[in-house]
Amino acid sequence: MTSLWTRRAIHLAALSFLTANLGVSAMASEINTNIPVTLINSFEVPEDRLADAVRSWEQARDFLKEQPGYITTRLHQSLSPQAKFQLVNVALWESPDAYQAAIQKLGKSGIVAEFKGISFHAALYTVIREDE
Repeated sequence: MTSLWTRRAIHLAALSFLTANLGVSAMASEINTNIPVTLINSFEVPEDRLADAVRSWEQARDFLKEQPGYITTRLHQSLSPQAKFQLVNVALWESPDAYQAAIQKLGKSGIVAEFKGISFHAALYTVIREDE
């Protein structure tokens, strides 16, 4: 018998795979978990585009924080200029469904076009272990 956490992890892995490989519109609607999730989105940013990337992130953040299910987000910058991922966004959402709906709206808003030339790698995660 598969545990609830294992089933949730499998659902989120499938959702992340579909998001990363097939795009937002291909995210499976049958994956219906009602659990809080963490979005981790790593950005590959050309050196001369860092300020643009931060401004684009701020625009996306301002849009997404008005969407149902949004909890919070934080943008992190690497301390090393040689790091592959200069920026990493960590956001909390009430559920994968809330995230999916918000990202679909974001895609239609035109804000995503601001990220042209910036590669990002996004996936949803759920906590499976914590320190006590």
